[in-house]
Amino acid sequence: MIPPAESLLKYENPVLISKSTDRKSPKGRPLRVSPQQPANSTPVPPPPKLKSATTDATKQENEEILNAILPPREWMEGNQLWVQQVSSAPCTRTDVIHLEEQLDIKLQQRQARETGICPVRRELYSQCFDELIRQVTINCAERGLLLLRVRDEIQMTIAAYQTLYESSVAFGMRKALQAEQGKADMEKRISDQEDEKQDLMKQLNEQKAKCDAIEKRENERRQVEEKKHTEEIQFLKRTNQQLKTQLEGIITPKK
Repeated sequence: MIPPAESLLKYENPVLISKSTDRKSPKGRPLRVSPQQPANSTPVPPPPKLKSATTDATKQENEEILNAILPPREWMEGNQLWVQQVSSAPCTRTDVIHLEEQLDIKLQQRQARETGICPVRRELYSQCFDELIRQVTINCAERGLLLLRVRDEIQMTIAAYQTLYESSVAFGMRKALQAEQGKADMEKRISDQEDEKQDLMKQLNEQKAKCDAIEKRENERRQVEEKKHTEEIQFLKRTNQQLKTQLEGIITPKK
């Protein structure tokens, strides 16, 4: 692991837990005890024991809630395990103004988009919201837990929209691929139909040519037959006329 990047969420100084070979327990009690030693080193007038015990218990409970809401981050440097908890120091109005300035600076430095979908802007605003949750939780753990519910609901809604978007994109891609495949099939079918049409047109032209040839041949044959028939009729008429003349010559008495 590499050291975590700078975040808008305020953290305490990192604490060396152990070497990787000696790591036996996850974020346990040392995570909450070690960072608090420098804060308790300043001389403070001892309050009454009962009030101090109650204050320490409340403070420890708030720190546990804070660590549950915003878990510490850890990383490895060589064989050493470092853990960094969120800061439990109360915030002031100046801290909020500084947080807003840092948010604007980081949005500009990382060139986040002002509108539309932007992972950078979403990440920075998420860090800013976590810092606000930290600041509220220190003063009132119940408000911090309620803000945690709001944050989780927002993240769940965004995840649902992201899943819906990815599903719609995948659906659109499938439909586009199906359309492309259907287009290719339709183009192939159109090409086959065009080829079939050309073949049928060729056959039609051949049949028309055959029909024209047959009609021409039949017309010629009919003309020949009509001419032959006319010649036979003329021949028979002449023959009939000759026979009639001969018959009249025989029948007519000679004077």
